[in-house]
Order: sequence, then C-alpha cells, then structure tokens
Amino acid sequence: MSDALSAASVLAGRGIRISRRNLDAVITSMMLPIMLMLVFVYFFGGAIDTGTRYVTYVVPGVLVLCAGFGAASTAVTVSEDMRLGVVDRFRTLDVGGTPFLAGHVAATVTRNVLSTALVLGAAFAIGFRPAGTAAGWLAAIGLLLAWITAVSWLSAALGLVTKTAEAAGTITFFMMFLPYPSSAFVPIETMPSWLHGFAEHQPVTPLIESMRGLLLGQPAGDAPWIALAWCAGLLALALAASGYLFRLRTR
Repeated sequence: MSDALSAASVLAGRGIRISRRNLDAVITSMMLPIMLMLVFVYFFGGAIDTGTRYVTYVVPGVLVLCAGFGAASTAVTVSEDMRLGVVDRFRTLDVGGTPFLAGHVAATVTRNVLSTALVLGAAFAIGFRPAGTAAGWLAAIGLLLAWITAVSWLSAALGLVTKTAEAAGTITFFMMFLPYPSSAFVPIETMPSWLHGFAEHQPVTPLIESMRGLLLGQPAGDAPWIALAWCAGLLALALAASGYLFRLRTR
C-alpha cells in the first residue's frame, strides 16, 4: 500500500511538471471559465431574472463548469501516455495501473484547485458576495472536491478507451456540456418542458443547488446528499472501469 501511494505521489508530481511545460493548455483551462462567467454576467445577466443578482446566482455553476474543463484534461494526458508507450516503461518498474492513474488524477485535482481559486477571485472582483457560514463554505468545497475527483477518475477511464489525445478531448466533451442543461445559468423552470426531467435529475443540478445554498447561506434541502451520492456512484464506476480497461490495454 505504501509503495502504491509513493508511486502515485511521484507520478502526480510528474503530471504537474508536464503541466508546467504546457502552459498554454493550462492557461486556457483556467481562463475559459472566467471568460464564460464574464460573458454571462455582463452580456446576458441583465436579461435573466433569477430573483437575485445574476453574478450571485451564476458563480456556483461556473465553479462546476471549471471542474469539468479541468477534469477533461485527464483523459488527454492518460491517452497520450498510453500512445507513447510511457506505461510500458512504468510497468517495467513494477508500477501498476492504480498508481499510474491516481497520479494523473492527483495532478488534475491540484490544477483544478488553482483554477477554482482563480475563478473565485474573479467572481469576488465583479461583485460576488456570498453570505454562507464557514461550515457552509467547507461543505461546498468538500462537495466540489468530491465531484472533481469523481469526474477526473471517469476522465482517466475514458482516456484508456481512446487511441489519440484528440479523441480523448472529444469524448470528454459531455463533462463540459453538462452544466448547460442544468440550473447553472438559468432556472430550470425557464427551459422547455421536455428538458425539465433531464435538467432536474442529472448529476450536476443537485451539486450546483447544494453549492448555491451552502455558499449563499440558503436552505439546500437534500441536494447535498443527492450530489454526494452521485459523486460516490460515479467514482465507484470510474474506478472499476479504469481498472478493467487498464488491464485490457496492457495485457
């Protein structure tokens, strides 16, 4: 167990060093959510009635969107390592699939934490003023970290399916798309009736509603438990799938 953790930490450091050599991709993944937030707040916010200041309403959704952008990069880096034969060299050093993938996930989570901090900083700069308690903030951060970890592992599994980095980037598009048909940017009630069922019951909506309630000091109901259940389910699925796919690709 200690050897696996040590290998995962070393590989996480490798992933972070690789990110430092690909600053253009890192900067894009960090700046795009901020740009989208500015577009929605200043271009569309005045026309959208949410019952509160639009910047206050939209920030939780942008944080989740940012998590999806960051997690999608895991599929690209995993696919590229598989294509270049890096995994074969690791296996000669007795590094298994779990430490290899855990290293990629840990590097992604680290980058995502930085991205989230930048988005929050930009949000405060344009008028985001949450009223949540310290406990609410901690709970919201914990939920967001759980979501980032779950979708990063899912992205790693998808990276094992694809043969090229381009295909990996395409197959993870749904992670970036999910916040749009949700309550992230507009109330679900304003959407077409045929879309309500999906928007209400997809995993992103309870996560956003949870973060909105916890950060703004509003009742969140059972949304945090539903969001946590989604995170646990997706993580379990991703761990099982990634283990099977890694053995399939490397046998």
